[in-house]
Amino acid sequence: MDRYRISQRNTGIFSSLSVTSLLILMNVLAFIFFLILLSLETISMDFIAIKPSNIMQGNYLWTFLTSMFMHAGFFHLFVNMLSLLFIGSFVERILGRKRYFYFYMISGLFAGIFFILSSLVFTADINTFAVGASGALFGLVGLLTILTPNLPVFVMFIPIPIKMKYAAPGILVVLWLISITGNVPIGNTAHLGGLLTGLAYGIYLRSKYKKKVTYMSRYFS
Repeated sequence: MDRYRISQRNTGIFSSLSVTSLLILMNVLAFIFFLILLSLETISMDFIAIKPSNIMQGNYLWTFLTSMFMHAGFFHLFVNMLSLLFIGSFVERILGRKRYFYFYMISGLFAGIFFILSSLVFTADINTFAVGASGALFGLVGLLTILTPNLPVFVMFIPIPIKMKYAAPGILVVLWLISITGNVPIGNTAHLGGLLTGLAYGIYLRSKYKKKVTYMSRYFS
């Protein structure tokens, strides 16, 4: 009986955590773990980050997953996890735990696929690495653009709230300009892939649950 109670209590601890909290924890632990392995030269970046040339040769296919939980540095990790805390928590309440988790993962995976395909179409540098949760995050943003287009949100360092339907494309454009003018390696095509995934799923939910989505859109406007 004591063993059963202890097991039940331990299960409750993890089940009480939100999926967003678990995702943040997974990202932080994975970042530390991968960073240690890289510093010890146990593995190379090819084993973690997604790279078009590797995928085209059928190598390191697991990086579609591992790249979602690795970041380019502490600041990159902090910004993404802070965004996930606010955006993810909101989306999780809308979709529910299981559906939210699956949608988050699918958005990140499709962002990676879009990154690979776009490198072929636009003849980009196929040896460029990509890491981060940004693709999945843009999936959440794309979903909210459809479900709550008039939701006022604060973007980056702008002190004035902007409606989600303007903020989503605005963030994408700003990041694209930063990468071009500052020659900063930002996975813009991965962001776009995640955003498109979110928009597509949002359109699906809006058509299937028209009354609920209409009410939600009005409530958060």
